[in-house]
Amino acid sequence: MKGKRNPPPAVPGWAKVVITLVVIVGAAALIFTQLPRGAFPTDLSRIGQGTPALVVARDISFVAGAEVMDLLGEIRPEYAERVEFLAVNLGNPNGQQFARRQGMRDGSVVLFSGDGTRVGAVHTPRTEREVRELLQAANIR
Repeated sequence: MKGKRNPPPAVPGWAKVVITLVVIVGAAALIFTQLPRGAFPTDLSRIGQGTPALVVARDISFVAGAEVMDLLGEIRPEYAERVEFLAVNLGNPNGQQFARRQGMRDGSVVLFSGDGTRVGAVHTPRTEREVRELLQAANIR
């Protein structure tokens, strides 16, 4: 007979379970990669409270800020006793306003002295050395 087709073979139940698990694990992995890294406090009122503050700008829509936060996470233990490590959330109106005043964009790092004076900045540092040079310029060793 012409035109008669056999129905496609049914997908076994175990294959449906495996496909579902792969999709769920993939979605979970994607969500996990979008979570904030490093747990940097976002309380910018800590700037100018007596301890130098290193502030990184982070916008979850871009990757530069996440990469810089990972970079800062590498040197953070060495400086944690002498420097506040903070993040400014560029998805928040207050964070956007702060970033505009400081000329920051995703991945920018700005150093403030203990009295809140801006000491210097590095836009999207790629190496620990760039951040260390900024800290050394403020006599933070």
